[in-house]
Amino acid sequence: MRNLEKYKGVIPAFYACYDEEGDISPQRVRALTRYFVDKGVKGVYVNGSSGECIYQSVADRRKVLENVMEEAAGRLTVIAHVACNNTRDSQELAAHAQSLGVDAIASIPPIYFHLPEYAIAEYWNDISQAAPQTDFIIYNIPQLAGVALTQSLLKEMMKNPNVIGVKNSSMPVQDIQIFKQLAGEDYIIFNGPDEQFISGRVIGAQGGIGGTYGAMPELFLELDRLVKAGSMDEACRLQHTVNAIIYKLCSGRANMYAVIKEVLRINEGLDIGGVRKPLTGLNKEDIAVAAEAAEMIRAARSAWNV
Repeated sequence: MRNLEKYKGVIPAFYACYDEEGDISPQRVRALTRYFVDKGVKGVYVNGSSGECIYQSVADRRKVLENVMEEAAGRLTVIAHVACNNTRDSQELAAHAQSLGVDAIASIPPIYFHLPEYAIAEYWNDISQAAPQTDFIIYNIPQLAGVALTQSLLKEMMKNPNVIGVKNSSMPVQDIQIFKQLAGEDYIIFNGPDEQFISGRVIGAQGGIGGTYGAMPELFLELDRLVKAGSMDEACRLQHTVNAIIYKLCSGRANMYAVIKEVLRINEGLDIGGVRKPLTGLNKEDIAVAAEAAEMIRAARSAWNV
């Protein structure tokens, strides 16, 4: 049996941190890392969707991960998403991540060209071979990648001993149950859709990785506690509160991550910059949306005493 305990719990997806010129800011990366350490989350998922990875260079992503690892100093489980839209760059990031001592690497399938399953498996296995001492997590997000993880593809990937589980961000909760039943207890399935945190956990996910966790980690930590305690009526009420906040975060013209970064500035005094084009930044109306969301988060933390 593998030691999967370090992956069980609340793992926020790490946000891209830019300076005023839109370049990666090591200082802001370190500040966000300290924020997560102080909040008491289980770990961080670095250079994924929330980290705007597809709009960053290999050098950008290396710089982000280097600063996260130095600042975390073993206090967080670190999962590094290393997928690029070609195998060579993905392998470079995988080898780099292993050299830094991350806990796991993760990868979406290749996007744009719709490759057959055997080619996707080869892509993932080639990445894994570049970091042979490091756990590998499949990232299933078909609504963005355009490719869904199937049972047959998962079975093929389970032949790779480095594969330890799936970050499942497909919307059907049933997918978590299917993957968990197929993989068994020696693998971990992460809930991806934040709006379904408790649903995914109930049906078999042992942890969660999410893009809105960072805006309100206390609320997701409390959801995790309630699920583990079996207090499902309370968990359901809190999930509804969290979902209302998520809907507010998504209600502006700007990209959701631009709104979240403004929420962090308001509630935490944490400035990590804006978002990278072509993602849409804030306008005047979006600043009002962020202020409303920030107030909703403060009210929820007060109501739930977290």
